[in-house]
Amino acid sequence: MLAACDTFRSGAVEQLRTHARRLQIPIFEKGYGRDPVVVARGAIQEATRNKSDVVLVDTAGRMQDNEPLMRALSKLINLNNPDLVLFVGEALVGNDAVDQLTKFSQKLTDLSTAPTARSIDGILLTKFDTIDDKVGAALSMVYVSGAPVMFVGCGQSYTDLKKLNVKSIVNTLLE
Repeated sequence: MLAACDTFRSGAVEQLRTHARRLQIPIFEKGYGRDPVVVARGAIQEATRNKSDVVLVDTAGRMQDNEPLMRALSKLINLNNPDLVLFVGEALVGNDAVDQLTKFSQKLTDLSTAPTARSIDGILLTKFDTIDDKVGAALSMVYVSGAPVMFVGCGQSYTDLKKLNVKSIVNTLLE
């Protein structure tokens, strides 16, 4: 199930609805102007009732230095306790992605109200097929965060989202 928790950006819910229809999976949505924490909780409850194993919570994109948005994300994580929190970033930006990830992860930790601070569990890098010699940034992201690159986007279709092939990364670095 997809949970439409980007309740701020115009067109976000419609965009996610289109993806859900194409993928033939259910979507939980409550429209715009709603609290994303409440929408996520409702989606999780709905998925539990329908015996769905996975809820992908789509939140608003945010910059790590935008305090209100980061506070909202931290609240969503703390109150809904997801099994997995992924940082989604562009591989194309190279070492800037390392800085983004470091600040993002630190901000989540700083804003956590849980007894044990929660940060990211993994990384999804988009535009991975365009980076060539910038693959070292992905390695640096893993090093600084301790979180693995779990998925990479290598194109425009759903099948272009792939698990990271570590062997190909090592070969690229050694070339």
